[in-house]
Amino acid sequence: MKKLFLIIGAPGSGKTTDAELIAARHNNITHYSTGDMFRAEVASGSERGYVIDTYISAGNIVPIDIAIETIVTAIKKAPSDVVVIDGYPRSVEQMTELDKYLVNEPEVELISVIEVEVSQNTAFQRVLGRAADAAVVRADDNEKVFLNRMKLYTEPLALIKAFYSEKNLLKVISGEGTIIQIVSEMDSFIQSKA
Repeated sequence: MKKLFLIIGAPGSGKTTDAELIAARHNNITHYSTGDMFRAEVASGSERGYVIDTYISAGNIVPIDIAIETIVTAIKKAPSDVVVIDGYPRSVEQMTELDKYLVNEPEVELISVIEVEVSQNTAFQRVLGRAADAAVVRADDNEKVFLNRMKLYTEPLALIKAFYSEKNLLKVISGEGTIIQIVSEMDSFIQSKA
């Protein structure tokens, strides 16, 4: 049985860095982003990988059923019993479809959805700070794109939080502290549930 933790948070909340640092601390935790899983499936040469590649190479979004199957397959193949995925779900549709799939999936159990909560101002300052650091500059690190990404994140957030709260799966962690504080709190929580 694989134990699944999902980490959600605004752009600039630090969710990917947090997940990477926690996975690096423990041999029994595997961290994935959805992009990593899609690339691995394409590289595997599978039929699903071929289908995914046709969408990605054309700049299109991978259909939700294929995305869910890919995610669950990657979780099952993970080299550890605890799997942490950041940045998922990003929409009510993704959340609903994943939930439907997991109901009939005996090998994977969703343990918790962790929200790294930051103010829009903190997220904005971090993203702009990242843009100013030439070593980690990204094409989407500008004000206009940030505001759009923030809107896409916040629009479904209340429904996502309500859904997982009702299932007693939501854990909110403040992302306003230092990275050491945030990672320490998140790591302790994951260890207590893993």
